Amino acid sequence: MSSDSVNEYETGASDIRPWGKWTVLSSRDGCVVKEIVVEPGQVLSLQSHEHRAEHWIVLEGTAEVTIDDSVIQRNSNEVVFIPAKSKHRIANIGDTKMRFVEVQTGEILSEADIKRYEDKYGRSS
Repeated sequence: MSSDSVNEYETGASDIRPWGKWTVLSSRDGCVVKEIVVEPGQVLSLQSHEHRAEHWIVLEGTAEVTIDDSVIQRNSNEVVFIPAKSKHRIANIGDTKMRFVEVQTGEILSEADIKRYEDKYGRSS
């Protein structure tokens, strides 16, 4: 990554959200790895990122993933690639917690790089 890259995440950081929680497992220039837990029946906001792409690996549970106009289902040990600038979201459509690893890659890695379009918790941008 270039010397202009920005990464505002720190290894070990975590946050509780209305849908579940996330924890940063690793953070370095150009790459952040988070473990994300989504409670049954919950959904993250429909969002996009200008500066990062994401790779999702489902570890347990059943996920419904929206990427632009496509909706797909992913189960344990299946992956998804989210290109930068695409509208996306993930929902837990199972009866147990859904857990996945999110690998963010890009020049700017920040919670500020989230544009929300729809959010059932009232957090739309």
